Amino acid sequence: KVIWTVLVTILGYASSLPVGDDSLCTAEQLAKYKIIFTGKWSQIAFPKQYPLYRPPAQWSSLLGVTHSSDYSMWKKNEYASNGVRDFAEKGEAWVLMKEIEEAGEKIQSVHGIFSAPAISSGTGQTSTELEVHPRHPLVSFVVRIVPSPDWFVGIDSLNLCEGDRWMEEVSVDLFPYDAGTDSGFTFSSPNFATIPQDTVTEITCSSPSHPANSFYYPKLKILPPIAQVTMVKIKKTQLGLSAPFINLPAKSNEIIDSVS
Repeated sequence: KVIWTVLVTILGYASSLPVGDDSLCTAEQLAKYKIIFTGKWSQIAFPKQYPLYRPPAQWSSLLGVTHSSDYSMWKKNEYASNGVRDFAEKGEAWVLMKEIEEAGEKIQSVHGIFSAPAISSGTGQTSTELEVHPRHPLVSFVVRIVPSPDWFVGIDSLNLCEGDRWMEEVSVDLFPYDAGTDSGFTFSSPNFATIPQDTVTEITCSSPSHPANSFYYPKLKILPPIAQVTMVKIKKTQLGLSAPFINLPAKSNEIIDSVS
């Protein structure tokens, strides 16, 4: 009986711990970050079928979440949820937000939701702040490419914790993804549902391998990044106030190889 009691106690304690690599985070209780999304979708960088009107090239609002490894907003080579589908196809966030809230209520896997305003052109910046916790050190987000069938950029479960400390700054180049729910090849393709639904896949200069694909650049080895995200830890002064944030300059991503 004593052994059984000990085992039950140990298992009960273990089940209350977060699952995955984030369980190793022993950093200070909370950390706040400034997240800056930079659109690099210019006509010079991506000349093929570049949307100039109805609507012109632009970015939807950014929707993200800080979470543990128990939750996943989206994953490459896996099926998109109904919420991600609605966001990638139409920029509608209600179902995705409901999915996030339900995950947080059921398995305590979500720390918080954050969002940033849309960008009305292919290039430009938008930003917001987010908060991470030792049990919820992962960051995921999505931004819809507008116009497009179901294309988006984003990050899946980026860990901002390194052992006993929070990363000071991290930048990631972003490339387009296909949500696998619409079969359009071009930015302005009409709605054509993919049946059965496909998995989330990265769009490259050679995949899908079809001349009609808006990102098909057979002369290139890889696409230039279409966007970039930077997260900077907000330092606290002795007065407990956030230090001023310096806006980061956008880096060039122009295609050097001449593309007709």
